[in-house]
Amino acid sequence: MLSSDLPSAIIWGAQRRVLYNDAWIPAMGHRHPQALGHSAHDVWTSVWARVALQLDVVLEKGALLLLSDSEFPVRLDREKPWAFSLSPLRGPDGEVAGILVQGQEVHLSAMEPVPSHITLGRDRRMFDQAPGFITILRGPEHIFEFVNEAFRRSFGDRGYLGRSVREVFPDLDGQGYFAWLDNVYASGERFVATGTAISLYWGSEGKATRYLDFVYEPVFDDSGVVTGIFCEGFDVTNRVEVEQALREESRTLGILRDINAAFASDLNLERIVQNLTDAGMALTGAAYGAYFANEVDAAGAHLKLYTLSGADRSAFEKLGHPRATPVFAPTFRNEGVVRSQDILSDPRYGQLAPHHGMPEGHLPVRSYLAISVVSRTGDVLGGLFFGHSEPGRFTERHEHLMVSLAAQAAVAIDNAQLYREVQVAKATLEDRVAQRTEELSQANEALRQSQKMEALGQLTGGIAHDFNNILAAILGSADLLARRLGQGRTDNSERLLNGIQVSAKRAASLTQRLLAFSRRQTLDPRPTDINALVEDLVDLINRSVGPAISVITHLAPDTGLARIDPVQLESSLLNLAINSRDAMPGGNGAISITTQVVELAGAAALQADLPAGDYILISVADTGAGISAQDIKRIFDPFFTTKPLGQGTGLGLSMVHGFVRQSGGQIDVHSREGVGTTMRLFLPRHEGEQPAQTDSQLPTHRAPVAHSSRILVVDDEPIVRMTMVETLREAGYEVEQAEEGAGALQLLRSSAAFDLLLTDVGLPGALNGRQMADAARAQWPDLRVLFVTGFAEASVLKGGFLTPSTAVMTKPFDTQLLLEKVAKMLQLA
Repeated sequence: MLSSDLPSAIIWGAQRRVLYNDAWIPAMGHRHPQALGHSAHDVWTSVWARVALQLDVVLEKGALLLLSDSEFPVRLDREKPWAFSLSPLRGPDGEVAGILVQGQEVHLSAMEPVPSHITLGRDRRMFDQAPGFITILRGPEHIFEFVNEAFRRSFGDRGYLGRSVREVFPDLDGQGYFAWLDNVYASGERFVATGTAISLYWGSEGKATRYLDFVYEPVFDDSGVVTGIFCEGFDVTNRVEVEQALREESRTLGILRDINAAFASDLNLERIVQNLTDAGMALTGAAYGAYFANEVDAAGAHLKLYTLSGADRSAFEKLGHPRATPVFAPTFRNEGVVRSQDILSDPRYGQLAPHHGMPEGHLPVRSYLAISVVSRTGDVLGGLFFGHSEPGRFTERHEHLMVSLAAQAAVAIDNAQLYREVQVAKATLEDRVAQRTEELSQANEALRQSQKMEALGQLTGGIAHDFNNILAAILGSADLLARRLGQGRTDNSERLLNGIQVSAKRAASLTQRLLAFSRRQTLDPRPTDINALVEDLVDLINRSVGPAISVITHLAPDTGLARIDPVQLESSLLNLAINSRDAMPGGNGAISITTQVVELAGAAALQADLPAGDYILISVADTGAGISAQDIKRIFDPFFTTKPLGQGTGLGLSMVHGFVRQSGGQIDVHSREGVGTTMRLFLPRHEGEQPAQTDSQLPTHRAPVAHSSRILVVDDEPIVRMTMVETLREAGYEVEQAEEGAGALQLLRSSAAFDLLLTDVGLPGALNGRQMADAARAQWPDLRVLFVTGFAEASVLKGGFLTPSTAVMTKPFDTQLLLEKVAKMLQLA
């Protein structure tokens, strides 16, 4: 439209925004260029009452309107009359999405009366000068009301006006055109055809097939009734024939590429010649194909049938063994192709059924192609033969294709024979290579095993060191407390008990870090707004790193959600920020936290060891001392630290790494000594919406729970079970207990109803905690369940399992947390 000399405008969308080309600028006047992109109402305010009516007809009914400037008062030239066409533009769903408006000056000499049922404007020259053929049909019989010059050039002058389509084009019967017209008139829906065949008698050419692109557009009167059909189209025969030729050429090239690939990947001679004959038949449309090998024996050179395609098994039986029986075949010549239009003209061939075209026992052919297959040295290796039961089947194009195929065949057959010779020579070499490969494989396996044992030794040594310190504190305090209580002394008892509790919590924290490293920690993943989480965390990071370090954030808009445990992510980011703080020379520097969305695909996804898709990238960069190339390979190893003795456990980064990998993401590190370090966390992007905060996530101030609630505690560890039971009883609850799943179910069925089931996940016997809870819920659907677990059993944390009436706690926990969790569960309606 932009390059057209015809004044043209597009009115688009629900706001009816106006776009136009240079030829339309006079209609805008002083409003150009500000009018571009504005609504039609704002552009044509003064005439909107009249213009809107015409636009509504096109948008609501999909009608084509042809109007004078009095009917569509958008003046392109105040001194001259104009005619306008308003055509519906349809979106991908087929609905009318906009209007194409085009205008042209009307010559007064061309003015003439027009039928009342359809508005043509006052200038038919606009249609006569159109490059495509145009006709307007009236009524259900499709009477020709108007045809332009292009229509007459395309279909001849058949005396159109006043006659129906069926009268003028009886040779269209059975081709679908009459039915399409009838349907458009009856339904009021447009019909569009692309590259559609039409067979007509074209004067001296006789009946021939051409191809058309065209549209049938219903024409409506003011009351919305279909009164006719506007038809516009183009003869696209040349385009369709070129497309068909290109498709055929593409098919041919595809076959040649496939045969080349087969030659390159397979040096088996039998498969090569089979592929040759199959490809030749596909390229030429031959019914039969054969390859004759020019083998030499004591009697001299002769041809033997090597393979045959297109025939059933009986053809092979008639010919004898394909590898040994000499057969009659056309003479192959070095210089090119032998082609027979009708083989029956050759007296050597059978003239009577059932062996027309070949001697007795051979296939019936009427025409054939025979092509020599010549080696690099000029020797005739054999020949390709393609035959068909129809005469005149093969053309010069087929000959050219077969010459190319034969040339490829010669190279492939030469290579296959050479390959056979090389195979023998390289057999001993392959044995040596295989032996050396096995030796290297064993050496690599021994090295990997050594590295695994070294890593395991470092891990167990670190665990032993930390747990021995913790156990020493617990056992020492407990022993001292027991001796004093035995002496009747209670002085400093509170301090000793506090020391035991602190050490136990250190052990729990160490266990949690190890679980994170091994990707077995209990997670609570949910859709989380990453930008909001970072913004909320910045204040805590600022307080943690101190005023000497600047914390800068660059959060990309529309980063979206990640399905992640927000508490663990906050802990991980805080951990990274503190590590950055500790790496700052002199305690001064800057930490930058950025977010963005990245797409990983192909090699990038493979390199990151992640599935292809969209990820939210969180980068934590610092201006610290950086990490050496030697240390950077080990930073995620447990208990590895570069901090001074006593200032780091060596589990922080391994915990972050384990958490990110358990969440379906990846973490990598980029660092330069003296410049700084960047840690990048790739988290899978979540395409859903962030759920509204549930009651269980909101702070509550409910009245204390009535302590008449009945609770069943199930745990196979007697001391753990005793602790939970005594704690709950002291709080006023009625508590029963069981040590395995079957006993718990028996209690549930034989006692009064329980309000809460508190159970370990890993129980002995036939039922684990999850299975026992499922069985209980089947009988008591409203039973609330609180799982306690030492690690994240997969049977508990399946997607969608945890609900407001089902929760999980990770061992170890203190009694106050247990009481708070139980009270919260019992307060649920």
